[in-house]
Amino acid sequence: MRFGIMTAPMQVTYDDVVRVWREADEVAEIEHAWLFDHLMPIGGDPAGPAFEGWTLLSALAARTRRLRLGVLVTSNRFRPPAVLAKISTTVDIVSGGRLDFGIGAGSRPSHPLARREYDAHGLPYHDAGDAVAALAEACTVIRRLWTAGEPFDFSGTHVRLTGAFGNPKPVQRPHPPILIGGRSSATLRVVAEHADLWNFPGGDDMVERSALLDRYCAEIGRDPASITRSIPVPVSYDSPEVTRSAIAVAAEAGFRHIVLSLPAPYPAGVAKWVAEELIRPSV
Repeated sequence: MRFGIMTAPMQVTYDDVVRVWREADEVAEIEHAWLFDHLMPIGGDPAGPAFEGWTLLSALAARTRRLRLGVLVTSNRFRPPAVLAKISTTVDIVSGGRLDFGIGAGSRPSHPLARREYDAHGLPYHDAGDAVAALAEACTVIRRLWTAGEPFDFSGTHVRLTGAFGNPKPVQRPHPPILIGGRSSATLRVVAEHADLWNFPGGDDMVERSALLDRYCAEIGRDPASITRSIPVPVSYDSPEVTRSAIAVAAEAGFRHIVLSLPAPYPAGVAKWVAEELIRPSV
């Protein structure tokens, strides 16, 4: 299994996040680190601080040397795909080729604290079917911008580009790994077509959702084993045995990319604690 951490960039300071990531960068058992992509808090004080994920990720990329890093997951609703391709390329270059590109359709309408950020920032909020279809086109466009040697046009239902061209290209070849997060049947079809990693956002049906992804892969002639299964696991500082149990359940279900979600405030030396209390006993 490959273990990482996630620090939600809300209700914290920049220095808090930098400290944890730099600590983790020195702990070999922690292989990857993640932020999330919300423009306003989705927990705690609704008026509290929340940092923009990609800007913060670029800063953290410059202040670490080893960790793979990404946003779990960026909302395809927030930024035009061609702009997101440019942003992610920049982060891959700043990091020296350590980006795992996480993307999803965007927040569920049923989460009012997530929905409000669209209205507050003047962003359109379409229905789920529209969002998933837009995600599929975005993945196609972003990959082409990462790899195409000549300008191209793209005319889709959701994305239309004229003379699109990405320069510079990402450090990683042919492109950074693509992680898609989501659990709906429609999203899993996009995962089967485009993803290198799939992040299951949570629930008690991880085995069933994973089996459905296997079926969709088979329908298009793709080996399901070529998609790494990823899952977030909430961390309890007071009851690490609960977290270890959740890791074991995920491993039994075939999930090998474990993202340990760290609640704030972050204790001093939290990265070493994670390695000693959670990771080493689980491998």
